[in-house]
Formats: sequence, structure tokens, C-alpha cells
Amino acid sequence: MKASRLLSIMMMLQARGRMTAPALAEALEVSERTILRDIDQLSTAGVPIWGDRGRNGGFQLRDGWSTDLTGLTEHEAHALILAGLPGPASELGLDGMAASARLKMMASLPPGSRERADRVASRLHIDTVDWYRAQETPAFLREVADAVWGSYRIDVKYQSWRGVSRRELEPLGLVLKGGAWYLIARVAGKPGALTFRLANIHELTASRRRFKRPARFDLATHWRDAMSRYETDLNRLTAHIAVSPRGETWLANARIKIAPVSHDARSAEVPPGWKECLMPIESIEHGARKLLGYGAHVKILGPQALKEQFIEELSQLKALYRSGGN
Repeated sequence: MKASRLLSIMMMLQARGRMTAPALAEALEVSERTILRDIDQLSTAGVPIWGDRGRNGGFQLRDGWSTDLTGLTEHEAHALILAGLPGPASELGLDGMAASARLKMMASLPPGSRERADRVASRLHIDTVDWYRAQETPAFLREVADAVWGSYRIDVKYQSWRGVSRRELEPLGLVLKGGAWYLIARVAGKPGALTFRLANIHELTASRRRFKRPARFDLATHWRDAMSRYETDLNRLTAHIAVSPRGETWLANARIKIAPVSHDARSAEVPPGWKECLMPIESIEHGARKLLGYGAHVKILGPQALKEQFIEELSQLKALYRSGGN
């Protein structure tokens, strides 16, 4: 632990140029007294480190000096891709490794490139969770991640829309989408990869039984193709709607896919100033629930079953509030 901290001090000074004892103590989560003792030990060991007192003071390495102890460990290499994503790195138990990997990467750059990289890092933040949604941290995320890294089989109790079942899986990759974690895996003994939501895994037993990973499997390509098929299969129906300017803005802010409808003659059902559009929906019930949220700024033109379901939902709401005596 101490050797790692001494190395981190050198890497930080090499990457950032000059740092005060309070800044080093905060970054490494130790006391200033510990930092001062570490600085003395580095100096005694021959590291050309010196400090200045005063408002603009701090510690720095001699100009032109650098250490070649910048090789990444195995865990740091795993964490490098997550170095700019502190939330996911922490959930996977790699937050410390991600910070260490980023520090070593910065230290290995020449001064000019190091300054530009640090500028970008300080001015770009990536938040993987959509608005008004909570971060989902599955109970077995780290165990699944270990199985993915090591190509180990896992036995899980999984809750799908069909019910609860037990499966032996061969984990191929992890995907974080909109704050939710997904596992891409093969069911042992069966071809093809399936998608499993990690939050739906109720029990997990990790084994040390390795499996042979498909040589040509590409996670990014598989996910893109799977999502395309999923959206096509899911949104089999289309709602024919008219939207007010305000409703159109709401749909755009919610990133709802709509396509304008162009007609030679304007439909009498479309209010003046409104736009006629088509919107994909999963089912009649799903479409009615979805459109309820836009109130009087969206008008359903078809299909007739969607209109009827929408009116039924409104009737139930009306009855619910009337039952309260208001």
C-alpha cells in the first residue's frame, strides 16, 4: 500500500507538474503529515523532488526527470476503458484501478500532450444515466464481471417475462445502457448469444469451469444488431397522431421517434397549427398509456382500437378521482 502511494505521488507530480501537500493528501485520501513523510522518503531514495513554501508553493520533480515505472497492471488495464466513467468503474470495483491507470497513462505522455489530455479530462464528464432515472446496481455485477473477464461459466436463477428458471451461462460481455447493466451470454450447450438484464438475476453460483469464447465474437457489433432486431420486433404497431407545437417539443425532449405524414389534403381531424405524425408503439395498451402523458397536446387519429383504449383509460381515471368524493 505504501509503495503504491509513493509511486502515485511520483506519477501525479510527473503528470501535473506541481502539487501542494493538501492537494496530494486529498487525492490519495491520507493526511498531510503522511504526504510530507512520503516526500522525505522519496527524496532520501534519490528521487529529485523539491518544494517551495508560500501561496504558490508546492512539490515538483526536477525538470526533465521522469520515472519509467508506468507499466499498467492487469487490473489497471481492465479499468483503463472506464477511467473516464467513475460511476461504472466504482460499481465494478475498479474505481481505484481506473484512477491509477489514468495517472500512469498521463505520466507517460510528453508535457505538451499531457497538458492537452488533462484539459480535455477536466472539461468532459460522461453521465450514463438518463434524466429522472436511478442508477441500477445489480447484486451480482462484480461476480458476473469476473466471469466475463476470466471466461468462466456461471449458474444463475433468472427472472424473465416467462417466469423464473435456472440456467448455466457462458458470459461473453457486459453492456451498460441508460444506467442498466446487461449480460451478453450463451446458454451452455446452445448456439447464439442472448441478452440478460443483470437486475433480474436472483441467485448466482460462480464456477471455475472455463469455456471457449467464440473467436469472431464482437460485442459492439452484436449489441448493435441485437438492439436493431429488438426495436423492430417490439414496435410492431403504429399510432397515427396529431401533435401541437408544444406536444412536438415534448416528444422531441423525450426522444420519441415520430415521422411526419404528408398529405395533399389536410385531414379535418388535425387542429390548425398541429402536425400529423406516425409513432411506433409496442401494443394498443402500451400506446394508450404512453400518449396519456401528453394530455391535450396529442390527438389520436388511428387506429380505432387505440382511440377506444385511450378513452377507456380516461374513463377509469375519471372514475378513480370521482370515487374520492371530489
